[in-house]
Amino acid sequence: MTSTTTPATGGDTGGDTGGGAGAGALDALLAGVGDASAAPGDLLAVSTDRSGTPPGTAARAVVRPRTAAEVQHVLRWCTATGTPVVPRGAGSGLAGAAVAEAGGVVLDLSRMDRIVELDPAEQVAVVEPGVVTADLDAAAAAHGLMFAPDPGSVGISTVGGNIATNAGGLRGAKHGVTRDAVLGLDVVLADGRLISVGRRTVKGVTGYDLVSLFTGSEGTLGVVVCATVRLLPRPQHVTTAAAFFPAVEDAAGAAAAITASGVRPLLLELVDGPVLAAIDAARGSDLAARGAAFLLVQTDGTGAAQEMERLVEVVRPFASSVRTAADPAEAERLVAARRDALPSLERLGRLLIEDVAVPRSRLPEAVRGVKEAGARHGVPVYVVAHAGDGNLHPVLLLEGDHDGTGIPPAAQRAADDIFALALELGGTVTGEHGVGTLKLAHAARELGEDVLGLQQQLKAVFDPAGVLNPGKALPAPANGTRNPR
Repeated sequence: MTSTTTPATGGDTGGDTGGGAGAGALDALLAGVGDASAAPGDLLAVSTDRSGTPPGTAARAVVRPRTAAEVQHVLRWCTATGTPVVPRGAGSGLAGAAVAEAGGVVLDLSRMDRIVELDPAEQVAVVEPGVVTADLDAAAAAHGLMFAPDPGSVGISTVGGNIATNAGGLRGAKHGVTRDAVLGLDVVLADGRLISVGRRTVKGVTGYDLVSLFTGSEGTLGVVVCATVRLLPRPQHVTTAAAFFPAVEDAAGAAAAITASGVRPLLLELVDGPVLAAIDAARGSDLAARGAAFLLVQTDGTGAAQEMERLVEVVRPFASSVRTAADPAEAERLVAARRDALPSLERLGRLLIEDVAVPRSRLPEAVRGVKEAGARHGVPVYVVAHAGDGNLHPVLLLEGDHDGTGIPPAAQRAADDIFALALELGGTVTGEHGVGTLKLAHAARELGEDVLGLQQQLKAVFDPAGVLNPGKALPAPANGTRNPR
């Protein structure tokens, strides 16, 4: 355990930055948490997330609580001093939601990493927010169960971060998003009160559904310090197939046809040709030589093989080749290749990793429009998608003249076109990454002034001082806009 009051920047004596909290007040904050620091190196390490969004300036302190009581202390202090507080997990977010606020406090929850209870009979687990998603899934697997949320960053992302952004992932095609797996939450409010919402039972409708409200709120309404989550029986039979296509639009058409078939796959993942080439370069594989796009399909349960036979027939008219994996090791290699998509692209340079969702029947239009947006503005755009739930991740390679921090104008125009396309197709500007700081204007357009006004009122109820992750997730209402739906 360490505690230090080293200034975040040279000559900072704790004046009015951060709501007027002076040096003495900062000492009181740091003294109340066993592991806290204001050393510049520590602040830099937690200043941004995987999006690369630069913070305005460094935070004043980072605190790493191990107990709910320490979180309560931090939030009471922040509310009393008017200091912004940014909750943070593994920093694997892609929308700028964990970016430090100038003069604020970063609340790093990664040390709260206990699986408090795992009840195989009730098929529930009680976990702290810093538990790594893959670790919870592995613990459940020892009892023949699984934690269904399965983001691409499953090996590093935390359950608390998944809850904050309502993350989805590869198994979302069948099992939905994190909200579908959360039964109850312990939450510390801005004023330091610890409340419990939800329940341990699978069913329950007493009162308003505050569990769903907190899930996906990106730390703007309260800080989750414990979660009761649903576990599911782990499938005993899984069948995997790989299909390659002459064009990415063909792969998207096949995915839409799978949706229309009535068979609900466990996984339905799309990867375009340029991403396959990046994976090949990183792994030494030959995926790109097999086609210009790839679909990974999995079915599960006692009827997995029969369902896969049906899906192969559905896909075959679109594909240049379809092959069912011969053994579990081959299937695991295919899944691992899909998970390697983003790390492989990150080897190419700085990226802008976007996240939109459209009705599944309109996936071919969305893929085509995303590619056209990149071509129109001269920006390389790579496409991966959770095709089973219509969730596309266009990845823009940031090239050209820029300072290495901001988004180049051409890339920003391409991204704006992609968001507009998603809305035109009846979709949303974020399927699972959240709004953070990067999508505020687009979220305002999607929601409209009336809905934004209601959400601002909700924010004020839970956080009247406005200290919880300010400027994230919730845009200010824009005059003259209306809910377009």
